[in-house]
Amino acid sequence: MENASTLLPVTPALGVVAVLLLAAATAVAALARLGHGRAVVLSGVRATAQLLAVSFVITHVVDRLGFAALFVVMMYTVAALTAAGRVTATRRLFWPAVPIVVATGPTLVLLWASGLVPAKGIVLIPVAGILIGGAMTATVLAGRRALEELTQRHGEVEAALTLGFTDRDAAMEICRPAASGALIPALDQTRTVGLVTLPGAFVGMLLGGATPLQAGAVQLFVLVALLQVQAVAVALTIELAARGRLVRAASGQGARGGSGT
Repeated sequence: MENASTLLPVTPALGVVAVLLLAAATAVAALARLGHGRAVVLSGVRATAQLLAVSFVITHVVDRLGFAALFVVMMYTVAALTAAGRVTATRRLFWPAVPIVVATGPTLVLLWASGLVPAKGIVLIPVAGILIGGAMTATVLAGRRALEELTQRHGEVEAALTLGFTDRDAAMEICRPAASGALIPALDQTRTVGLVTLPGAFVGMLLGGATPLQAGAVQLFVLVALLQVQAVAVALTIELAARGRLVRAASGQGARGGSGT
């Protein structure tokens, strides 16, 4: 079994190629007028700084359960901040955080209670990171699409209200079909695993000496857990948008006149 370092050796060449790829991504975003050229650069720089810092921190917290728990709380906070900024363009955390916490919290507790995820930082942190990251992505995608639909199709919401629909049901009829598409990336990842993608958990276990059967079982577990978490996050996000709890900060009001908290 090859050592993990031979998969992608950490050499000066790695840094040079990473810089070139980041520059290429920035150039394409700028030339194609995607509107995210500056964001690409900042994302690359932030990722570098954050990974260096986190790598140092994790080596000091993995053996201390209390510090590992605090690290997971930090993950939740950053995920909620990111979702709030992307969905509502504000830093009001409560409602954007609800789908992330509700989707992942019970799952992590269940995994711990069943013994599948031991109370060890070296296991808890990466599993929590995978699930929280998935919930954050699903919340952002579903929230943005739901609010876009409610804004662009406001007239249809009003028409449904005149037919006797409640505020929530009228909004749900409009935003749910589009926002539910936030599940498509997770569905495609699960459907094509092993044929198109070989996720990190699978490859990592193989490089660590696990058998293909063991690596496949763990990866399947991760994908199913992630799919469940994202389904809950999408459902809750759509519900919050339909009830006016998630709103665009620019207008100060949602498509139906609700207000955020």
